Amino acid sequence: MYTEFYGLKELPFALTPDPRFIYFTPSHTEVMANLHYGIESGKGLVVVTGEVGTGKTTILRWMMRRLDRTVLVAYIFNPRLSVPEFYQHVAALLDVQKWETKSELLMELGRSLESRHSRGLRTILIIDEAQGLSPHVLEEIRLLSNFESDTAKQLQIVLTGQPELREVLNDPDLRQLKQRIALRCVIKPLPNVEETKRYITSRLLVAGAERTAIFSPGAIDYIFRCSEGIPRSINNLCDNALLAGYAAGEITIGPSIIEDIAETFDMLPRSDRGMQPGEEREAPARIFSSAGRSELWATGTSAAESDTESAAPVPVEQGQ
Repeated sequence: MYTEFYGLKELPFALTPDPRFIYFTPSHTEVMANLHYGIESGKGLVVVTGEVGTGKTTILRWMMRRLDRTVLVAYIFNPRLSVPEFYQHVAALLDVQKWETKSELLMELGRSLESRHSRGLRTILIIDEAQGLSPHVLEEIRLLSNFESDTAKQLQIVLTGQPELREVLNDPDLRQLKQRIALRCVIKPLPNVEETKRYITSRLLVAGAERTAIFSPGAIDYIFRCSEGIPRSINNLCDNALLAGYAAGEITIGPSIIEDIAETFDMLPRSDRGMQPGEEREAPARIFSSAGRSELWATGTSAAESDTESAAPVPVEQGQ
C-alpha cells in the first residue's frame, strides 16, 4: 500500500466514521456544543441535520465514547424498521425484559426510566439516518417523548439525518412531533480551501504522517472544488489520489492527479463537466487574487522542494 511510501502509519482517508479522525470545523463545534447542552440540560428532543458525508455519524460516535458510564445510550442506525421492530430494538438496547405486548413493554420501559431518573441517571435514544423513518415510527417516537416527570424528560431523543429530515418533520401530520423539538442544529460542509487544507493536514497527522505537504496547494484547491467541502468526498479523492501517486512514484500529489481521480468518480466541478480533451479549463484557484495565487504556489513549491531534498528516495519494490 501507499502508507510506507508517504511515511504514514495507517490509512488517513478511510471512509469509516472513525472518531479518532474527527476534525472540528466551527460548524462541528457548534453542533457538539448543542448536543452537550441538550443532554446536560435534559432537553427532550434534539434534531441534527447535515448533507450526506458531512460527519454526522462520526460526531455521534465521538460523543458516545465520551459520555459518562452512568448514561445509558440506545443507538439505532437502521431506520427502515416497522413499529414492532423498532420497539424490539429499543427494548434490547435499553435492557427492557419480560414483555410480550407493546403495552407491557411501555409499562416496563416507564418503570425503568422512572427508576433511572430518580437516581439522577440519563437515558438517551439516538436514531441515525432518521429521514428514513416511517411516519408510524415517528409517531411512536413522539409518544416515547411523553416519558417525563413534572420537571424533566426521563428519555432524551436525538434524531440525526440528511436535509430531507426537515421536510419529513414539516409534514402536517407530524406537527405534534415537530413542536416538541427543543434544539435544532445543522452540520455544514467545509466552507473554503483553507479549511480543507487544515482538514487534510489533521487526518494526515492522526495517521502518523512524517510530512504534511503531500498534497500541493493546487491539488488541495481542486479537491475543495470537486468535493464542495464534503468530508467524505474529500476522503475518497485523497485516498485514491495517494494510491495513484504511489503507483506513479509521485512524492507530491498535484492537481492533475486529483483531476484524473475526480473524472473517474464523476466528481469534476460543475464548470469543468462536459469539456472536450484538450479544451482549456477554468483556472482552479479562482477564489484567490492573482498575487495571492502566486504566493500560494510559491509557498507550496518551496515546501515540496524542501521535503524532496530532505527525504531520501523511496524505491518501489516489485509486487507491491
